[in-house]
Amino acid sequence: MLDKLKQIKFVITDVDGVLTDGLLHYDANGEAIKSFHVRDGLGIKMLMEQGIQVAVLSGRSSPILQKRITDLGIKLAILGKLEKETACFELMKQAGVTSDQTAYIGDDSVDLPAFAVCGLSFAVADAAEYVKTAADHVLTLAGGKGAFREMSDMILKAQDKADVYNSAQGFLKSVQNMVQ
Repeated sequence: MLDKLKQIKFVITDVDGVLTDGLLHYDANGEAIKSFHVRDGLGIKMLMEQGIQVAVLSGRSSPILQKRITDLGIKLAILGKLEKETACFELMKQAGVTSDQTAYIGDDSVDLPAFAVCGLSFAVADAAEYVKTAADHVLTLAGGKGAFREMSDMILKAQDKADVYNSAQGFLKSVQNMVQ
């Protein structure tokens, strides 16, 4: 797996169940809130600061999600599309990377086609058992609880870039526009 982690130049993430705990909160006007873990946001920024592109791929779209994507400075996203295989290829083309250079993190059946076309797949700890079985690696943290950050630290460590998260000097050196 270390060799695969070293090749990663692009990470595609699902949202509900990965960047959030998967719960949907509605009021009379529709989706009212989503909770995002700040460590996941910082993990996204650290990857981007180290030259690893990050994209969001979600079967749902909402103003809340669009705001989070904007806040993090993510440039590549496909929202409201459940057909994730085609969407992954679209995002890889936009990013100028190959499947072997792409990692995907997901939690449910809708993510399985993305697992199949990306070079490395991650499942969050609370993913369904059949999703964990299909993933190359199962994370120890649950969706919305820092799982994305766990994955980003693994990638950065494998690429000898761990100082961005594990030392004050490395973090301060890489901080440009950090947002959590």
